[in-house]
Amino acid sequence: MRNISDIIEDYLKKIIQSSNGDVIEIKRSEIADQFECVPSQINYVIKTRFTVEKGYIVESKRGGGGYIRIIRLTPKSKAEIIDEMMLLSNQQLSQQASLDLIERLYEEELLTAREARLMSKIMHRQILSIPLPARDELRAKIFKELLMTIKILD
Repeated sequence: MRNISDIIEDYLKKIIQSSNGDVIEIKRSEIADQFECVPSQINYVIKTRFTVEKGYIVESKRGGGGYIRIIRLTPKSKAEIIDEMMLLSNQQLSQQASLDLIERLYEEELLTAREARLMSKIMHRQILSIPLPARDELRAKIFKELLMTIKILD
């Protein structure tokens, strides 16, 4: 059974897909009322499921007329996606950030499901079993090399 966070994420993604410009503005309290959850649940979903690594920018305005704006980044080309990811994986890359980037590569059809699973395994902390921050530095180097291979072969 899916949890409430998955359901809210799917709902917001469907709204974004149906919008004309890949931008939506929502009121946190209205979405919370709709799903009968606390507003902090909406914050959690937005903070963890709509990240830059996953291809989103989130803006918010607090107060009485406040809103949360979610913008889906739509690169012009597959090469632009890879270049953007190269910048995001600059010096260090956490396991979660690498998994988010891999998920986006899969969603943008730059990876097959099998390739995404293989890359995810390589990025795992059990494989890169060295202390931090060296682990995140090594993960970033490996990820960049994988990106360059994808870019060259695409």
